[in-house]
Amino acid sequence: MKLIIAAIALTASSLAFANRCPMEMKAIDAKLAETTTLSAADMTKVKQLRAEGETLHKAGKHAESEKALDGAKKMLGI
Repeated sequence: MKLIIAAIALTASSLAFANRCPMEMKAIDAKLAETTTLSAADMTKVKQLRAEGETLHKAGKHAESEKALDGAKKMLGI
């Protein structure tokens, strides 16, 4: 019984990460559209982190995706 509950909890947490990634990418995209204060190098890094986050999300690696997206958000001040 405990094993079933643990499996359900793990599945639910994975789905929570999966659902959060697209929202985070949209927030980054919106901020990128209005941000002009970043240097060219920082803008490139943010775009790389955002792309990496999307790639990882599509691969089902949601924890790694969140880490990359969080890095982009931090640089953008979100």
